[in-house]
Amino acid sequence: MTKTKTDLPTRGSKLHATTLLHKLGQSLWLDNITRDLLDQGTLKRYIHELSVTGLTSNPTIFEQAIKNSTAYDMDIRGKLKERKPEEQIFFELALADLIRAADLFRPIYDQTNGIDGWVSLEVSPLLAHDTAATVAAAKDLFARANRPNLFIKIPGTKEGLPAIEEAIFAGVPVNVTLLFSREQYLAAAQAFLRGIERRIDAGLKANVGSVASVFISRWDTAVNDKAPAKLRNKLVLAMALRTYKAKCELLPSPPWHRIYSAGGRPLRLLWASTGVKDLSASPVLYVKALAAPFTIDTMPEGTLNALAEDTELGCSIMAANGGDCEEVITGFAASGIDIDALAERLQDEGTKSFAKSWNSLMAVIAAKREPEAKAA
Repeated sequence: MTKTKTDLPTRGSKLHATTLLHKLGQSLWLDNITRDLLDQGTLKRYIHELSVTGLTSNPTIFEQAIKNSTAYDMDIRGKLKERKPEEQIFFELALADLIRAADLFRPIYDQTNGIDGWVSLEVSPLLAHDTAATVAAAKDLFARANRPNLFIKIPGTKEGLPAIEEAIFAGVPVNVTLLFSREQYLAAAQAFLRGIERRIDAGLKANVGSVASVFISRWDTAVNDKAPAKLRNKLVLAMALRTYKAKCELLPSPPWHRIYSAGGRPLRLLWASTGVKDLSASPVLYVKALAAPFTIDTMPEGTLNALAEDTELGCSIMAANGGDCEEVITGFAASGIDIDALAERLQDEGTKSFAKSWNSLMAVIAAKREPEAKAA
């Protein structure tokens, strides 16, 4: 792929690479939330020292947070004694944590007029194929949080697209999750646009925030053992660049100009799942390659800390909106990989994976009962 150097003075700089990305115009969000991150001041330190300006969560993250910590045990046991269902307990715990995080990011949200400083909470993944229930859950969770800088995550599935439109029309900020391809991104963008256009036609404010989360690492995980060595770890970057180009062509188009004129905002592109799964590759491979202004990179703690140890960005395939993404994609197609079918498969697998984590999360909460309650 053609790579272009950023115009930042990175060589010899003593700034964290996290700061360099921030100066480039890319937002760094943490893909993690735990009560320990909040209680121990770690999240606050990431904000002040590593230029972290937002945060995302998902069922897998909360499953690990609750399973691997005792920080939630007392609250869970008290709620179980009150005979609250596991799902209700989870959302009470998640909202408590994310409200605290949202308040930490609120100064950034205010300073950027709502462009940055967001946190995200996902509706139950069991609702991924139920449009009406997803809309109802999105409205309920956003109202309960009572914070303007909370995104509700809705998957960009076939049933999720009309839910995204309805949530946006209702004024609920949406993080569209589980997108894997240009086509899925464009479908999500159109759902967002329809929701905003309906608000304009109804005389409502057009400035409802939204981001479109394109998942990264699962592409290479799916194909690295099937493709030629020269294409290893390249499909994900090609697919990302293809989506980035589509974004650059879409947002300046006339339908979007109309909503900007009415006070609406562009749909920001977010790179999700940017932790590298290939242990032979640099842990910041995707992060550096995907550096681009007016995008977001949400990364796990390990990736964030690895990036903080670096003082250079080097080259980015996104910097000049160039590169040979179609040539790379064609190379994979020649190897017998159906890109469109794989994108659909990855979205379906992602939906099922989150549902599995959700069920495990419910079991983890139930298992936190007092020992005597278990014996009874």
